[in-house]
Amino acid sequence: MVYVFLADGFEEAEALVTVDILRRAGIKVTCVGVNKREIVGSHGIKITADIKTGEFAPVDLEAVVLPGGMPGTLNLEANKTVCHAAKGAYQSKKLVAAICAAPSILGHLGLLKDKYATCYPGFEEELIGATYRNRSVVTDQNIITAKGAGAVFDFGFAIVDYLTGSPKTSAQLRESMQCAR
Repeated sequence: MVYVFLADGFEEAEALVTVDILRRAGIKVTCVGVNKREIVGSHGIKITADIKTGEFAPVDLEAVVLPGGMPGTLNLEANKTVCHAAKGAYQSKKLVAAICAAPSILGHLGLLKDKYATCYPGFEEELIGATYRNRSVVTDQNIITAKGAGAVFDFGFAIVDYLTGSPKTSAQLRESMQCAR
């Protein structure tokens, strides 16, 4: 199961495109709302999460995904369940993926030590312990980071590649979604 955490102020495209790509790939996804089920994105779009953080009890956890956006990133980081989930996934060698400003959370949690990572411009110093790479998506072991909404398709496909162990699935998705490289 992939758990995508949503907090008020999240970047809608980063969350929803990622969830869409994962579900198209047949990967089970649960959206977790921070403290409530109805979450409002940074552009005023309301999303109903599957569960709220108080109900979070990871079953067959494969990955934790943190979309960015402001103040969504700050709201994610302020939640103990989100931070515990990210740390626990990392320590269990499960995937932790973050996009836009959200890689800063991984830096603050110490999960980027000796890793390559990327983020939204201006957040590079928050990638504590990482070597910054100016790329749209960076995969280093069980961490995937991405720059922002413009990189969301590559981010989603990188997660599919990681979880399926085969780029064939994401290549087929790219073709069916008409998402050229």
